[in-house]
Amino acid sequence: MTRLLFLLLAALTACAGPSATSGDKGGLVPLRLAESDLSRAYTPRRLALLVGVSAFDDPRWRDLRFSAKDAIDLGAVLKDPTRGHFDQVRVLTRPEETTKEAILAALRQLRREATRPDDVVVVYLSAHGTLARDVRGELTRYLVTRDASYRDIPQTALSMDALKLEFEQLPSRRRLLVLATCHSGSGKSLLPRELEAELAGIKSGFYARPLEESSRASMVFAASDWGETAREDDSLRNDIYTHFLVEGLGGAADRNGDGAVTATEAHDFSRRRTFAFTEGRQRPSAEILEVGADPVILAGRIDRAGQPEMFSYNPRLDGFTLKVDGEPRLELPGGTAVGPGRRTVELTKGDTVLVRRDVNVMQGQRLPLEQLLSEAIPRRSLSLVGGMVSFADAQSRRDVLPAAPQVGVVLRLEDVPLENLGLMVDVGFGRGNRTLQVAPGSEVPFGYTALTLGVAAPYLWRWERLTLFAGPRVAALYLRRSFDVEAFSGGQRYFTVSPGVVAGLAVRLGERLELTAQSQLLLTYVVVDSRGQAVGFLGGHAGVGYRF
Repeated sequence: MTRLLFLLLAALTACAGPSATSGDKGGLVPLRLAESDLSRAYTPRRLALLVGVSAFDDPRWRDLRFSAKDAIDLGAVLKDPTRGHFDQVRVLTRPEETTKEAILAALRQLRREATRPDDVVVVYLSAHGTLARDVRGELTRYLVTRDASYRDIPQTALSMDALKLEFEQLPSRRRLLVLATCHSGSGKSLLPRELEAELAGIKSGFYARPLEESSRASMVFAASDWGETAREDDSLRNDIYTHFLVEGLGGAADRNGDGAVTATEAHDFSRRRTFAFTEGRQRPSAEILEVGADPVILAGRIDRAGQPEMFSYNPRLDGFTLKVDGEPRLELPGGTAVGPGRRTVELTKGDTVLVRRDVNVMQGQRLPLEQLLSEAIPRRSLSLVGGMVSFADAQSRRDVLPAAPQVGVVLRLEDVPLENLGLMVDVGFGRGNRTLQVAPGSEVPFGYTALTLGVAAPYLWRWERLTLFAGPRVAALYLRRSFDVEAFSGGQRYFTVSPGVVAGLAVRLGERLELTAQSQLLLTYVVVDSRGQAVGFLGGHAGVGYRF
């Protein structure tokens, strides 16, 4: 007991040692942390999971010659400290590692390891791909794992929906999924015979893109376009796309010369060489949801400012040709490096010029071509419109103002104050003569002046030349009536500010002109026969607008 008390007193003395002052409520024990340890704790990690499925339990899936080698070769590049310099690369090729459950378990383990938003994560899968109808009867893409049964694909193979779910749950905002597989019924793919017969004659565009809605900062690369065949090649001893991907990571894909190979640079390099090698029969594709100033670097390090780059992976621009200073550079999607300075940029398809602009590009700048497209279309519109205004209820139309014509001006600002939001200001004016029926067979003439001023903040939906908009609106309504009859001569005035809604559309006829139509509903308050009531005030207008 004496020894125990002594140890307790010694511990208390240590806690109240010389670091505490007389005015302190307690002492602080200094914690020494090495700067290198802190740096490691906050440095983003680079992690890769590479899967190559070459052999299958079910003999009806033919073995693949190079899938395991694909994963091993790519892993060697990513682990190389002079090229990929990844911190962790897991390569799964053994039979016990390539089952459905083993691959899902590896993805979940990766989710536990890549915990920082700025970690770089690469998932690569080389295997057969196939199509089958799931339990709901919907056509679904599947990755053929080692234990997949040819006769029970939905239950035994790995669906792309399950793969998508695991991929989207990765905390990293800088992630890449590469699918070196296909589902067209040939090459690295097999289809059940009954499904082959069902799909005979269906164009490849029928197949849904399984991961196109991946969350922001995700990139999904496929070795072939949807419905095409991904091929292995004896002379290359690899999947063709993977062979050129590995070659590009050696430095050949560094198109802007900044010392690093980004994911998009590597894909573009491999895509072009795969297309040329297969004489156009295999066209690798990409779904890139965010490409910003901080792209996913797969090899090398940025050690200098690169040449300016222009790029687009937007499906809307697929097939357009990018010309710089009159010289064709590439057919989109993809990217190219250009010299710094003032450049004339054109997007063309055949004889059609979608956009032509002069831009100044600087060293190290990355210019999305969609930006030029959006800037080329003016986002402001001034429209001259005409239409009708009327109260919604019959009593107000009878006792206050029947339906009346109106002309007006509408100013619409798009993407103000935020993207896909608009700001609208409209002014309407109407003047004329109407009659009130005060008794059967007795009508009283009057003159009217109606003036409306509205401000709205609608949401915008845009497809090609069509823009739809709808949203809240606040408007002021001024109404004046003047009578000149034997029983009464004089005027009445009415003014209110009330909430409402607006909806409409605009169709661009060219770069500047558009046709527009809109309707609005205002909830207002009027007094009829000494009785106040809330009523609706409607308006419908159409006209021609000028974008500027």
